Amino acid sequence: MPYALPQPLTPSAAEPGTVYTVASGDLRPAANVTGWPSQQKLEADLAAALTDLGRTVRRAHDVDETKGHGFIDSQRAGIEVFKQLPPDAPLIVVEGVWQYSHHVLAGLRSHQGPILVVANWSGEFPGLVGLLNLTGSLTKAGVPYAALWSEDFTDEWARDGLRTWLETGTLTHDTSHVRDLPALPADAETELGIALARQLRTEKAVIGVFDEGCMGMYNAIIDDELLNPLGIYKERLSQSALVVEMNKVTDGEAQAVRDWLDAAGMTFHTGTDDATELTDAQLLSQFRMYIAALRIADDFGLDAVGIQYQQGLKDTVPASDLAEGLLNNVERPAVLSRDGSRELYPGTALPHFNEVDEGVAVDSLVTNRIWTAMGLDPATTLHDIRWGQDHDGRFVWVFEISGSVPASHHGGYDKSWSMRQPRMFFPLGGGTLSGVSKPGEIVWSRVFIMDGALHVDLGRASVVELPEEETRRRLDATTPEWPIMHAVLHGVTRDQFMARHRANHLNVAYAPDAATADKALRAKAALFEELGLRVHLCGDVSL
Repeated sequence: MPYALPQPLTPSAAEPGTVYTVASGDLRPAANVTGWPSQQKLEADLAAALTDLGRTVRRAHDVDETKGHGFIDSQRAGIEVFKQLPPDAPLIVVEGVWQYSHHVLAGLRSHQGPILVVANWSGEFPGLVGLLNLTGSLTKAGVPYAALWSEDFTDEWARDGLRTWLETGTLTHDTSHVRDLPALPADAETELGIALARQLRTEKAVIGVFDEGCMGMYNAIIDDELLNPLGIYKERLSQSALVVEMNKVTDGEAQAVRDWLDAAGMTFHTGTDDATELTDAQLLSQFRMYIAALRIADDFGLDAVGIQYQQGLKDTVPASDLAEGLLNNVERPAVLSRDGSRELYPGTALPHFNEVDEGVAVDSLVTNRIWTAMGLDPATTLHDIRWGQDHDGRFVWVFEISGSVPASHHGGYDKSWSMRQPRMFFPLGGGTLSGVSKPGEIVWSRVFIMDGALHVDLGRASVVELPEEETRRRLDATTPEWPIMHAVLHGVTRDQFMARHRANHLNVAYAPDAATADKALRAKAALFEELGLRVHLCGDVSL
C-alpha cells in the first residue's frame, strides 16, 4: 500500500514591480494593540515613498480585527505567513515597535529575495530597538540584509537609500569609524588585561542563566562552543526555581531591604491601586527576588547572573528590574545566607545581565574584573539604543533600559527613584531603579556573533547633562518611568552607529576622567584579544 506523501508547496510568483512587507510584533497582546497606531503610520509613510518610487506595496499578512493589530505575534504565525510569500520577492520588514525576532527569523533564513529592515526614527515605541535586535539576529544567522531608518521617509537620505535597495537589492552605509585593533603598547593596562584573560581561561567562571532566549533575542544567545573557550560556562537555571526561593524569604528580610533603601535616600512613588500604581506589596516581592537571586548565586558559585523575566515571570511576580539594578551596584543592601551565618558577595557587585543577554554577560563579567582591579566603580549596565536628536549643535543619544540601572550611575540612591512599570509590558507592576545618568566619561562595548565567531566593538562616549526641561521632553517622548542616559559618542555619527551595531543593547561603565577611561578601554581590548575575540575600535579611541 503506498504511503501518503505530503504535497509539496507550490510557491507563488512575485508580481513584477511589487514590494512585499511584513511586520513582526510583540508576544504581549497589550503591547501590540498599544503600538499598532504607530506601526500604521510607519507603514503608510513607507508605502507613500515606495509608490513615489514606482513600486506597488503588498502587505503579506492581514490585520486581525479581533486582536486589534496587524503584527505577526508568534513564531508559528510567521512561518504560516512566509509559506504564502513568494520566496524571491523583494521583502521589507517594517518595525515601528519592539518586536520578537524569532517571529520572522524562520522565514527570513530561507527567503531568497532581497531583505530590507526599516524603522521609524521615533522614541515613542522602541521600533529602533526592534530593528537593531532583528539585524543583530540576522547577522548571527548569516542572512544577508539591508537596513534603513527615517522619521517619515520623506527625507532625501532615506529616499535615496530606498531607491538604491530597490534597484540593486543591497544598501551599504558608511562604517569608516570602525577599525581593527592595532598592536597594543606594552604597558600596565595591557599587562592587566592579558593577566585577567589568562586567569579567566584557567580558573573559569560560571554565569547563571535563568531561562534562555528572552523575547526572541536570538542574537543574545552564545552557544557553549563559543563561550567555553573563554573560560565561561553556563549554569542553566529555571525561573520557577527563583519563584520557589522567593517564597522562602521572610517578610522581615524583604522589609529590611526597603528600610535600607529608604535610609539611603531612594524615593518610591507608591500608591494603593495594584493595577495602576506601584504598591508596597509589589516592592516587597521585588526585594524577595533580590535576596533569592543572591542565595541561588551563592548555591552555584555564580560570577554573574541573568534573569529573563519576559515572558515567564511577567504573569507570576512583579518586574525583575529593581532587583537587577541592586545586584549591579557595589553599595547595596546586605543579604545573608539562609542560616544567617554569612553575608553573600559582601562589598561587591554581582554583575547582572538583563534579559539574559549573554553578549552582555561576557562583557559585564570582564568589565567588573578590570574596573575592580583598577580601583574603579565596577557598576555596569546595559542600555537599549532607544533614540536620539540634535541638541545645542550635537547629536545626543537617548540610552534607556527598563529600570535596572545601578544607583551609582545616577550619582547615588538619593538621586534615584522607583516608579511603577508600564502596564502594557509589566501587568503585575513592580518598581524601577530609575534616574538620570550623571555626567562623565564612559566606555561602551558590545560582544556579538558574526561569521560564526565572537567579535567585540569598543568605543568611548561622554554622558552629558541636559536642561531639566529637555530631559523631561525626552522622557515623555520615550518611556518616562525608565532610567535615561544622555550620551554623545566620540567620533561616531548617528547613522554610522545604527549601521554597525549588531544588537539592541550596549554595555556601559563609568571612569572618573577621560584618561582613565582610555586606560580601562585599553585593558579591556587586551583582555578580549587575549581571549581570541576579534576586537574592533569604533570612533575616536586613544590607545
